[in-house]
Amino acid sequence: MRRRWTVGAFPYQMEKGNPKNHNRRLCLLSTLCVLFWSLLLYFHFVVLGGSTVNDSASLQSNPIRIESFHPVTIEPPNLPILNDVVKSTSDVGEVDATNDLTESSLSNDSDLNRDGVENEVRSEFSRDGVANEAYNQVNNQAEPEVSSVSNRKIDVGSKSTNPNPENNLLPNIDPQEFPFMRALRTAENKSDPCGGRYIYVHDLPSRFNDDMLKECRSLSLWTNMCKFTTNAGLGPPLENVDGVFENTGWYATNQFAVDVIFSNRMKQYECLTKDSSLAAAIFVPFYAGFDIARYLWGYNISRRDAASLDLVDWLMKRPEWKIMDGKDHFLVAGRITWDFRRLSEDENDWGSKLLFLPAAKNMSMLVVESSPWNANDFAIPYPTYFHPAKDADVFVWQDRMRNLERKYLFSFAGAPRPDNPKSIRGQIIDQCKNTDSCKLLECDFGESKCHSPDSIMKMFQSSLFCLQPQGDSYTRRSAFDSMLAGCIPVFFHPGSAYTQYTWHLPKNFSTYSVFISENDVRKKNFSIEERLQEIPPEQVAIMRETVINLIPKLIYADPRSKLETLPDAFDVSVQAIINKVTRLRKLIIQGRTEYDYFFEENSWKYALLDEGQRVVGAHEWDPFFSKPKEGEGDSNSASAEAAKNSWHNEQRSHQSKK
Repeated sequence: MRRRWTVGAFPYQMEKGNPKNHNRRLCLLSTLCVLFWSLLLYFHFVVLGGSTVNDSASLQSNPIRIESFHPVTIEPPNLPILNDVVKSTSDVGEVDATNDLTESSLSNDSDLNRDGVENEVRSEFSRDGVANEAYNQVNNQAEPEVSSVSNRKIDVGSKSTNPNPENNLLPNIDPQEFPFMRALRTAENKSDPCGGRYIYVHDLPSRFNDDMLKECRSLSLWTNMCKFTTNAGLGPPLENVDGVFENTGWYATNQFAVDVIFSNRMKQYECLTKDSSLAAAIFVPFYAGFDIARYLWGYNISRRDAASLDLVDWLMKRPEWKIMDGKDHFLVAGRITWDFRRLSEDENDWGSKLLFLPAAKNMSMLVVESSPWNANDFAIPYPTYFHPAKDADVFVWQDRMRNLERKYLFSFAGAPRPDNPKSIRGQIIDQCKNTDSCKLLECDFGESKCHSPDSIMKMFQSSLFCLQPQGDSYTRRSAFDSMLAGCIPVFFHPGSAYTQYTWHLPKNFSTYSVFISENDVRKKNFSIEERLQEIPPEQVAIMRETVINLIPKLIYADPRSKLETLPDAFDVSVQAIINKVTRLRKLIIQGRTEYDYFFEENSWKYALLDEGQRVVGAHEWDPFFSKPKEGEGDSNSASAEAAKNSWHNEQRSHQSKK
């Protein structure tokens, strides 16, 4: 019988060994082998198998959870820049921000799920080790309760005064949790003509609006405003005795009546909603201009601030406010911004502090003149005398302005400012008196023609150019009256129009106006007439046509009706606000700010940026906007004086009519 060799033994070893020893070794090896395989099988099926089952059960009972908003500071280089989101406020005529929300970003729920947001955030944070570590720390935090944007302590997209980019917050949050997502998605419904355009109007207590109209005699110290609040704020109709106007659509409108005109016009807005969750913006029908007009003279600051504080308290208790801390709210004040920017608690200081209230800084306030150094007010046109009820009225007027014979090269309506050493009105009046090419209408005590709509419009209609130096403040109603007459405006300070009405006027100001620096006029050898004569007649004709085409956007249609196809000043303003809020909401979702290194004192520059630009620098107009130094505050110096002078001008107007 042939013997098998055991594993590991060679033949020559076996032949020399003892058979008994071989048997013992064989038994020992067999026992060790059995023990080894037993332990291996036990470890595999019992230890590992039990652990796997437990782990599986644990995964099923504890689903993966993406943590809600946990902001973390990052450096600007890690922020993605999307040029389609970053747009200046002057883009209202070119960009409809409500249509910027593409199907890939909003219409498809899968593109807005938690994983997508987290992966996008993770990819941004993984660019460097520090940011990646911060990301891991974010996701290890406890999950807070999320009910509104305000709870997230985030200020992206708004114009913050803090230039430090380290304070830009990047949220890690499911976009579905933002309470304004439903409003954003309305723009996707192509069958809904109001998609992305809905406005919700707060139902304010009557003390904030209608009650003021009932006490209309108290709205001005010198003027009986009761007649100017008739006809939905348009005032009494103008008689067309000399044929200067048309037979309908013309009213003796007060320059400070925008509050009530805008609010009544909002009542005719075609996309009003009672469901605030659908709203692209929220309107606050507070007559801020009328309110402060009652108390500017002879009242203490407590009285001047009372309604503003009451309003803010009322708004902040509303659920609509908590959605975005009021950043989707807007209101209208038909006065210059300086009436609402009191810097101190000094009883002798001017105006109210409405625009300096923390809550009001979140809202957008539409005024007839904005501040170049603040970000929460936006300029809209002064009301003119023309308020058409239908498109045809506008077309007839435009054709008439095209065909007029204009016998004067330029004209000026205004009074000198002998008490203001910086005013160039004296030089302008002198130059106008010394040439037959200029028509002058001096507006001082006893000169009633200057305050007659008939005389004003007749002069503008006979002129190619209309001089518009600074009034009591940067701006003048006269600028809009002149453009309504098809007269090319001549501005002497960029703050009179170019940095103000960026929603309503072209960014390229040379297409519709002439700019002559105040400093040039102060030179004794400078001639305004010669400067205007240098412009070729062909260019003058093109500029005049541009001005005439701008007319619909510069006027407020009759609030009791609506133009069929032409957007008026109201429409342009509302669309600009919608664009602003929509852009801000998108930035909040993306966790980004609109501008890099934002300085509020440079607010006037941001509206002049080209599309996609995020940083402002030195500008040729910087000398015009040198802010008063510390100790020379706005309301204690030039700005307050401008506001006071506007009242003196109103007083002059009232006395000249007696």
